[in-house]
Formats: sequence, C-alpha cells, structure tokens
Amino acid sequence: MNGNRFGRLFQVTTFGESHGEAMGCTVSGCPAGLELSEEDIQADLDRRKPGQSMITTSRGEPDDVSIKSGIQDGYTTGTPIGLVIQNKDARSGKYEPFITAPRPSHGDFTYSAKFGTRNWGGGGRSSARETVNWVAAGAIAKKLLEREGIELKAHVNQIGEVEAPEVSFEEIKEHSEENDVRCAHPETAEEMQELIEEYQEEGDSIGGSIYFEAQGVPVGLGAPRFDSLSARLGQAMMAVPATTAFEFGLGREAREWTGKERNDDWEFGEDGDPVPVENDHGGIQGGISSGEPIYGEVTLHAPTSIPKSQQTADWETGEIKEEQVIGRHDPVLPPRGVPVVEAMLALTLVDFMLLSGRLNPDRVDGRPGEYDTEYHPSNPRNE
Repeated sequence: MNGNRFGRLFQVTTFGESHGEAMGCTVSGCPAGLELSEEDIQADLDRRKPGQSMITTSRGEPDDVSIKSGIQDGYTTGTPIGLVIQNKDARSGKYEPFITAPRPSHGDFTYSAKFGTRNWGGGGRSSARETVNWVAAGAIAKKLLEREGIELKAHVNQIGEVEAPEVSFEEIKEHSEENDVRCAHPETAEEMQELIEEYQEEGDSIGGSIYFEAQGVPVGLGAPRFDSLSARLGQAMMAVPATTAFEFGLGREAREWTGKERNDDWEFGEDGDPVPVENDHGGIQGGISSGEPIYGEVTLHAPTSIPKSQQTADWETGEIKEEQVIGRHDPVLPPRGVPVVEAMLALTLVDFMLLSGRLNPDRVDGRPGEYDTEYHPSNPRNE
C-alpha cells in the first residue's frame, strides 16, 4: 500500500489502523536545533482527540504522544523524529457485521476490492483516526513556521445551512477555541450547536466547512504548474477524510465575478515594493505566494457512520441486509477537523519554506559549520 507519505523535503510517513495497537509517524527533514517537547505536540492532539465534548465520538482515547527518536536534550537533532500514539479504547466487535457486507459510503468495499483484504476494525487504515498522525507532525511544522513569523489558524464557518459571518484573523485566534463547535462567531456557534444536537438526537449527521488563514507567508513559495502552492495545498486538503471541496481566495464565488472585478490592482507598499490593493486571489498568484494572507475553505460531508438502519450487500452470503452501524461516532466533523486542516496547511507551507531555501534544511540557527551551539549536548565529565 503506497500513499502513506506527504511532503518533499519535510516528509511525514504514517502508520497504524483505527483499532490496531498504535498510530504513529516518522517526520524526516526537520532541521536541527528546534526546541521541541511532547507537550508542544500534545496541545494540538488534545484539540483533535475524541470524547472532548457532547458533539464528538465518546471513544475514550487520551491520544498521548511519545517521541521515540530525533530529540536530544529537548532539541531536534536533524534525524527522523519518531512519534507514537497508542490506541487505548478499540472495540472491534461492533464492526463484525461489515466484514463482508460493506458499510454505505465508507472505504470498506474499495479497500477489499483493491487489496483482496483489509483491517476491518473501525475502518482500519481508512478511518479518520489516522489524522492523529497528521496533527502530531503538523504541530512540529507549526513551531518551525512560528520562528519565521508565520501564523495560521482555522475555524468552523458553516454547519448545514447555518453560516457564520466573516470574522477577522484576530477574532479566529481569540474565539475559535471558546466553544465546542470551534466557530469564532459566538452567536453562530450557539446556532450550530443546536443544529448538531438535533441531528444527533435523530440518529443522523450533518456536514459543514472550515475556513483557514495563514499570515506572514513570504513572497515566492510554490512553483508553476504541477508544483504550484495552490495545487499542493489542494492535494493536502483533499486528503483530509470526508473532504468534498477545497477552495482559496474567492473560490467558487469567482465564477460570478468579471475579470475587472476580480483582478487585484497594484500599488506601492510602505517598503516601496508593489503590493496588491485587495486580496481576492487568496495570497496565491500564478501558483506562487504573493505575500498576502493565504486563506480558503474546506468542505466536509456528513459523517457516514450513523446509527440509522441502512442497506448493504453481503458478498459472502449473497444477501441484501439491513444493518446498523453501532459504535461511537461523531455527528459532525468540522469541530475536530479544525486542527487537521491547520496541520495540513502547516505541513504544506513548511515544505515550501524548505524547498525555497527560506529555511535551512540542516539547522534552524542558519550557522553552517558551527558546532559549539546552545543546543549541542554537554559532556557530563566537564561539569
């Protein structure tokens, strides 16, 4: 099975199944000298983990991360960073009815058809539980970006037909973690919560979307055509489980605008360089970052695991069956999807920072040849 690695220079290779012993990943390409602890990574994992509110799955996973390699005395060494998150609350028995009778709109049939077998407990490798690895790796990418003055944040801007008004980046940072829905507009968050609870009581689910933004991104990230920033960002976001649409800038709205309306005029900024008057292009022009904030939206469909009875076809018995997906599942995905979207944005940007030479791939201090550093281990015999 291929497709388990993301990135060119900042590479993340993941492993694990939903109900297996553990999840984990190897992060290669992180420069040496980055101060990093398990607590740094845990903060984002806690935002993604199950059981954090009444509108998430009740699966009791602490999602505690353990760093197995790539760290010496609290600093990265430039070697691969190994991360492991143990699975603590797997209950595979509830999935036995679907071993040879695929759940509607899941990856059950396609995985079996491709490989001739699959890990069926909790969906195995196709489960969104796999994103715990992405968030762990993304936390490292975020720390690297913060050193370069790049900030990023996301929030839930729509659930069903309830849509939040436009909010500022500062409002997203200030308010998105204040409610279970992770919507930066408090009044809309209450409406969203009520709507989610209605679907939850009915034994159904609902879709929504996540708005993301990155500020401080320098000019020049991305390459034309197949390695453009927008193309790679699209790949990253479309990899998020349940994603059905990705857009940046005006997105779908651009089809309603004329060229004159959408085109961003140029003026001179404070430093004398040309800058666009507006940012309808979402921080990307010609597939390359323009220096303006990068923003966009990811749409997630309603969770496919719902307690309502649904029809399936058992290829082993030749029967058409009515089955219920009995288990612990989210009634909506965007609230826990926020840190996942942030992680994929961070991983994409840090990879391009390395590819463009904005980050030294060997060390974060940019001092090649210097060996007597503050992060080099000391000899205990010299103390």
